[in-house]
Amino acid sequence: MRSILVNADRKPASDARVDTALELARLLGGHVTVLVDTPVSRYIAMDPMGGSYVISEALDKARADDDAAAEAIEARLARGDVPFEVVRSEDDPVPALSSAARLVDLVVLSRSSGIVGDVALSARAPVLALPDEGGLSLPIRRAVIAWDGGEQSAAALKASIPLLASCQLVKVVTVTEKPGGFPATDALRYLSRSGIHAELEELERRGSTEETLAVAVRQAHAELLVMGAYGKSRMREFLFGGVTAYFLSNAEAPALLFAH
Repeated sequence: MRSILVNADRKPASDARVDTALELARLLGGHVTVLVDTPVSRYIAMDPMGGSYVISEALDKARADDDAAAEAIEARLARGDVPFEVVRSEDDPVPALSSAARLVDLVVLSRSSGIVGDVALSARAPVLALPDEGGLSLPIRRAVIAWDGGEQSAAALKASIPLLASCQLVKVVTVTEKPGGFPATDALRYLSRSGIHAELEELERRGSTEETLAVAVRQAHAELLVMGAYGKSRMREFLFGGVTAYFLSNAEAPALLFAH
């Protein structure tokens, strides 16, 4: 996990995202790519005849503001000890991040950005979703891995290894819901090969799976929840709810590491 991508903008949570990416790179000996995006599509309007046009004045101002933000980030990072680059894009946020994530190990976003789920599905990299009130303090001391035996949770588990190395407590929590998949003991064995000794907690579902899991996360005082993204279809979660959607909208949830 040495190539880290983080999106930056002019919103309050941006500094926490960038600082977390820098801390991760410092801890893991990595490199940070900061993406500052000015989506042109936001400045396209429709005329009464059905045509479209660019609101040039607003777009020029947005470009100038984002250029200034990118320059300020570059100046701040240049004073530090982490290798970095600042890149610009004019695509919509999800395509911009997904394109930039093709050769990175981790994408850092804010949970409330509204695009975490889309990026987790489209990018070929795990996504670290941070709570808005702050970043993620490193090294992580307490973590929970949500394990359902599926391909998504296996991908998230593999991605989490560098973050779990210093944990005092790692719990693999399983709420029996669907047949098949990899047994929880396989997850414990995999972790142990990386020197991570985890506890297994098998829970009887009380209410929904996500509510049962949320209780376990609170009781563990977890700073990080590792889980697969959209083990059910995205449409099914939209219509009926699901674990991914629940934790993305739960303000009390810790930082989330997603993989699909």
